[in-house]
Amino acid sequence: MQNRTIEISIKKSFFKNQVIVLYGPRRVGKTTLVKKIIAESELPSVYYQADDPQVRDSFTNKSVPELFNLIKNYKIVVIDEAQNILNIGTTLKLIVDNYPEIQIIATGSSSFELSNRINEPLTGRKKVFFLYPFSLDEVTRTSNPIEKKSILKDILRFGLYPQVYTSSTPEKKEMLDEIASSYLYKDILSFEKLKYPTALESLLRALAYQLGSEVSFSNLGNLLNLDQFTVQKYLELLEKAFVIFRLNNYSTNKRKEVKQSRKYYFYDLGIRNWLVKNYDDLELRTDIGGIWENFCILERAKYLDYSRGSTNKYFWRNYNNQEIDYIEEYSGKLNGYEFKWGLNKKSKMPENFLTNYPGSSLMKVDPDSFWQFYNKVI
Repeated sequence: MQNRTIEISIKKSFFKNQVIVLYGPRRVGKTTLVKKIIAESELPSVYYQADDPQVRDSFTNKSVPELFNLIKNYKIVVIDEAQNILNIGTTLKLIVDNYPEIQIIATGSSSFELSNRINEPLTGRKKVFFLYPFSLDEVTRTSNPIEKKSILKDILRFGLYPQVYTSSTPEKKEMLDEIASSYLYKDILSFEKLKYPTALESLLRALAYQLGSEVSFSNLGNLLNLDQFTVQKYLELLEKAFVIFRLNNYSTNKRKEVKQSRKYYFYDLGIRNWLVKNYDDLELRTDIGGIWENFCILERAKYLDYSRGSTNKYFWRNYNNQEIDYIEEYSGKLNGYEFKWGLNKKSKMPENFLTNYPGSSLMKVDPDSFWQFYNKVI
């Protein structure tokens, strides 16, 4: 069983009179992680799966004494897929207010549903964690430099969903097909009452082909025969279901800087490559630039989240088409990064950026310099 970086932080948060909320995409290992935590604990624990109708009924609109009967014999109580329980936020508030000696862990695969149901009732009473697919650090922790390079190439083709990563190459494609066809839109279809996700899949495929490029709502709408407001709504839903994430552009209203633009990236590159139906070796690909950019930004996000590092993230472009792939803003300073897969590929850094933002830094990130970028402490 793969050790997850976030496990230590979760355990350190036990018994502080807060509900631990664990978000994340489906099939990234949330259930495996919480079961591992309670299995290794010496404290009496119980696991409730809220996909089960009986569990849902047992926790829905119950009084304090009724809830106590469900948890009284335990010190750790896990409620998996908690978004399926009506008024779950109120239920969790009653438990944490009346039984602070019991640690509740609530997991959910859908941020818009679980957060809407718990945010207000649990204000000041929750500690939130996010679980990604495997991180590069988790799968290379004991690897030597040669092994790391081999692992990296595999990740850029098939991603880091746990079941995919631990499968053989022929099985990887089958696992990605299952995850994408069975789970990718499950929360959106369930909670938003959308019909068959043809439009969602077409939209995602368009994003997959535009990986690393700026996205226009109106252009996507014209391409897919959808109005731009529907495109925007679907993109927001896909973000909240942890399929894609967004970078906004950085601008301080300087006349020549592009404003109100955005790029979208995928939480897993295997899913992105499934959408374009291309798992070719990297040497044969024309889209390696976008894949490398997605990978670097995603893995850096995992590192920062797991280390509880806080930074603002952007990209930058001006009207002269000078651009920077990725910017982190912290401690009053801008740190810019250009992602280049080719070791010998030159990167012309925009001088205007350094002039407009004195004290900023720029760095080229290729496979050799990646770890310096990835592990940078803020």
